Amino acid sequence: MTADSARKIHVSVLLDECMHYLDPQPGKTYVDGTLGLGGHTEAILDLSAPDGRVIAFDWDEKAIERAARRLEKYGKRLVIDRRNFADISTGLARMGVKDIDGLLLDVGLSSLQLDMGERGFSFQKEEYLDMRMDNRGETTAASIIARATEQQLADIFFYYGQERQARPIAAAIVAHRKKEKIETTGQLVSIVAGAVPKRFHPKKIHVATLVFQALRIAVNGELENLARILDEGVEFLRPGATFCVISFHSLEDGIVKRKFKSNKSLEILTQKPVVPSREEIANNPRARSARLRVARKCYEKK
Repeated sequence: MTADSARKIHVSVLLDECMHYLDPQPGKTYVDGTLGLGGHTEAILDLSAPDGRVIAFDWDEKAIERAARRLEKYGKRLVIDRRNFADISTGLARMGVKDIDGLLLDVGLSSLQLDMGERGFSFQKEEYLDMRMDNRGETTAASIIARATEQQLADIFFYYGQERQARPIAAAIVAHRKKEKIETTGQLVSIVAGAVPKRFHPKKIHVATLVFQALRIAVNGELENLARILDEGVEFLRPGATFCVISFHSLEDGIVKRKFKSNKSLEILTQKPVVPSREEIANNPRARSARLRVARKCYEKK
């Protein structure tokens, strides 16, 4: 994939709004905790020219390969570290970085993972039920489906997917796996659709959407990782630096809201989450559920 093609398949969500709050400046250092295909990072580097720099984290090897090619023109102003953003303390310590001027997270799936990953994130294609953002991990969606008890599956679907039909779906999965292994997206979609009575099929989303969301969150420990960086990331912010977080569902947004509110060293800049404009949603339908919350590190009182 060329740099130009990476730009075509990737549209950064709430880009202008993030740059407004982050306010990148020359000579300063920023962290993009979710590099993806590099859209937000590119904007930060452009706005902080000629000598601002970005430290970008991502644990998706394929995303890093494509983003690195897209952003190679920025040279040493960009440092990419293959790790989850939850390990920010380790990453920055290894680079000798003690503080930063801004931190950005976009915790949604990237276009690469949905459209080109071939890793089971989307139910639109027949793929293996992988769902690992980092292929070094051992747990896959297929392994959870194969090993989890019926109660464990129901809990995953209910708590991580807010799926009201969690119990019948879990029961159907356990019954089906006694007859054959469940290893593909198509198999899982068929089981979920058959387990949920037609009258309970949602009108605005696919019947399997929440189950896939729940499995992805469980495989990657997404909520635990988000909670961790919301605590540890603040420690690296210089006074006056901003922390921008884009989330895509209520579980994530709720964690961000609570963590920001409970941290006395932060001043909340967005009392309500910033949402995409109608124009942005028209140009990029995947942005429709995005929510941006921003907080600023307080200056110490004299």
